[in-house]
Amino acid sequence: MAASSSVPQTLRGVSKFSNVNLWNSRIREAVNTNSAQKAILLFHRMKLSGLEPNNLTFPFVAKACAKLSNLRCSQIIHTHIAKSPFRLDIFVQTTMVDMYVKCDRWDYAYKVFDRMPKRDVAAWNAMIVGFARLGFLDRVLSLFYDMRFVGIQPDSVTIVGVSQAVLGLKNLNLVRGVHSLGIQIGVDGDVSVANTLIAVYAKCGDLESAEMVLNGIEVKSIVSWNAIIAGHANFKRFRDAFDLYRRMLLDGLRPDVSTTVSLLSSCVQLEALLHGRLMHSHGIQLGCDLDISVINTLISMYSKCHDVSSARFLFDGMFSRSCVSWTAMISGYAEKGDMDEAMALFYSMERAGEKPDLVTVLSLVSGCGQTATLELGRWIDSYANSKGFKENVMVCNAMMDMYSKCGSLHDARKLFHAMPERTVISWTTMIAGCALNGELNEALNLFYRMIELDLKPNHITFLSVLQACTHAGFLEKGWGIFNMMTRVYNINPGLDHYSCVVDLLGRRGKLKEALEFVQNMPIQPDAGIWGALLSACKIHRNVDIGKYAAHCLFELEPHVAAPYVEMANLYASAGRWDGVSTVRSLMKCNKVRKSPGQSLIHVNGKNHTFTVEDRCHPEGMLIYELLDDLTLQAKDQGCLLHGEEIPEICFYHV
Repeated sequence: MAASSSVPQTLRGVSKFSNVNLWNSRIREAVNTNSAQKAILLFHRMKLSGLEPNNLTFPFVAKACAKLSNLRCSQIIHTHIAKSPFRLDIFVQTTMVDMYVKCDRWDYAYKVFDRMPKRDVAAWNAMIVGFARLGFLDRVLSLFYDMRFVGIQPDSVTIVGVSQAVLGLKNLNLVRGVHSLGIQIGVDGDVSVANTLIAVYAKCGDLESAEMVLNGIEVKSIVSWNAIIAGHANFKRFRDAFDLYRRMLLDGLRPDVSTTVSLLSSCVQLEALLHGRLMHSHGIQLGCDLDISVINTLISMYSKCHDVSSARFLFDGMFSRSCVSWTAMISGYAEKGDMDEAMALFYSMERAGEKPDLVTVLSLVSGCGQTATLELGRWIDSYANSKGFKENVMVCNAMMDMYSKCGSLHDARKLFHAMPERTVISWTTMIAGCALNGELNEALNLFYRMIELDLKPNHITFLSVLQACTHAGFLEKGWGIFNMMTRVYNINPGLDHYSCVVDLLGRRGKLKEALEFVQNMPIQPDAGIWGALLSACKIHRNVDIGKYAAHCLFELEPHVAAPYVEMANLYASAGRWDGVSTVRSLMKCNKVRKSPGQSLIHVNGKNHTFTVEDRCHPEGMLIYELLDDLTLQAKDQGCLLHGEEIPEICFYHV
């Protein structure tokens, strides 16, 4: 009798266990198919049915909460776990740590982790990867040291987490240290570790090491190729990116959206436009041309390659547009200098119900600085203030730059002094603005004040100060700044820094010293440096050194008109008309044409462009009649340029 009564009891137990497993299976399926909300609902229904979750149920539900990044939901699940017999289960506690990390509540995650009576490598990894994702390098390293101290052996997930953490510092020595550890513990052959190292090396600028890791992978995945292609794309090395792409195709792998976006991103320069168009065509063949991220990248690529009409064609053909789409197109017009069209799109964006973001505002501010449209810039300043964008230091820095370029240094100063927090970029922007507007002593004073505050100037700061010294003719101070950059701050000068020194020496008439400086440079001089020397030769009428500088420019840029014009004017100022004739013949031989000069002014919210010898403006008759009157008045007052400058003006019509 007792035996017979015990059978139903056993069956009921088996039936109940089987049902829990069924619920677990359904919850797991919902989580794995990215239906996190459905997984939470299934858990709720399971509880209503009277069944109690087991140690497998809670990890699935915690993972669903992590995918939703829903703190309230996570706390409810935590309460259920705390009341269950599985509250000390290491697997359940580890998923809770991950759950709170994904909700960006590292403090809650650490409390759960700290109270765990026993921790395995998965628990440590959950914390390390979580802190790495949040950018807390010091905490990641501290946890890593503690993990090694208690004798837990790191695995591939640990190396991935620590690698991602050290990326924030862009410290190659740290990256190499992590890589070395991965080799020591034997996980360097793991594809996820290798892919992470490729991405980290590439983002730190060590593309050779990234390719070395790639070549060490026996079976490369699409993620491996995407990581290395993206690395080259970040540095605009489009030829190398496309070479790797060809290797990937020969490897038999089919590119995905990430591959296409990276390759298109590498083509944001005029000389890469053909490659960009070819990739666009290939993207259509692959069927990813309708992906919004691909279209946004195409809009940006065409805009930066000066093909705004193609960018607009793609933009107008989009079925749905994100904020990124609008911003990419607005930025395209702003970079082109067409602020009328940029603002028209901005208003359309707001009418469409899409909220402009930080990048949208920065694009418009940059456009105003480029076109010197001060009134529009002030309106955008007011708009940014009303929408809370000016709380961001990047916006304030951009506004200062815009005001400086528009000639309103007063507004730039006012904004600079009102900033609650000033970064190195803020100081650099203000110094550059003072240099641009002729307030050269103020620029130097700001620089010395910045140093007094223990702020470390960067290479752009030094460039701005050197430019101020150049414009002011402060040769000794300029040399001092240059030496400070190299000897005190250990910053390697770039071509722009060398160009400033050449310009500084040239303006003071020290042309032989300038030439010697160029010839002793540790890097190859570019057109900017030879151009600075040629301009100085023109000022001081030194034909011999000018001829040498011009020859170097003709070799570097044979189809650019400016060096020919400068050299011809130098010959003309020295009365060497045979030299003028020779330069003109060389221009014709090389098929060099000088584009006519343009002026742009902003009146009543509209941009007006004027080109040399073009009188097609709708109000041209009135404008040029007034200009003729002003010319006569200037002539009467003796304000016309001296005749010695006339050859330069005449030469523009070659």
